[in-house]
Amino acid sequence: MDIAVLVSGGGTNLQALIDYEKAHEDCPYHIALVVSNTKHAYALERARLAGIPAEVRSPVSVLGADRAKACDRDAKRLAVSDAVLELCGRFHIDAIVLAGYLSVLGGKIIEQYEGRILNLHPALLPKFGGVGMWGHNVHEAVLAAHETESGCTVHLVDAGCDTGKILVQKRVPVLPGDSPDSLAARIAPFEHEAIREGVCLLAELCRA
Repeated sequence: MDIAVLVSGGGTNLQALIDYEKAHEDCPYHIALVVSNTKHAYALERARLAGIPAEVRSPVSVLGADRAKACDRDAKRLAVSDAVLELCGRFHIDAIVLAGYLSVLGGKIIEQYEGRILNLHPALLPKFGGVGMWGHNVHEAVLAAHETESGCTVHLVDAGCDTGKILVQKRVPVLPGDSPDSLAARIAPFEHEAIREGVCLLAELCRA
């Protein structure tokens, strides 16, 4: 299964997928493309070091600076989504993995890749999902709610926000005195496990 991994930041979850593919001859997926919505993402360097084609599809790169400035958020998201869809067609991508991708896909790409887009979310969905729930916002919300556990979720992407079918969840305790940083650090290794398991499960689903 040829996958495109969409990223926005450092790319540690991308690296977990790269390392797993390299270490397992029978790996059911091949990372054929990495796409970032920002040109400054270190994940792009990780892709280049691994010999994986890496592309940037940001509002500015797709629309141009002036037009991007004039467009609202939804229009920019749709333009980027359509540009990612074009890339996926060019690289013959079978499935899409959102690994710390801090944007929302919409439009034709959701329809054409129905059941073949995975997202990694840093909480135990359905709690702490939806608009605005990303990165440290999630961990802050978990701590504010006095939860005793948190974790991460890998789920299929649908037309909603963090509403698709759950494939994998990993749980960790929330400890007294936790900060958003310490909670995020405790969850991170489990994110790497979850995304590997989720992509392998998706490969099985796509073969079925």
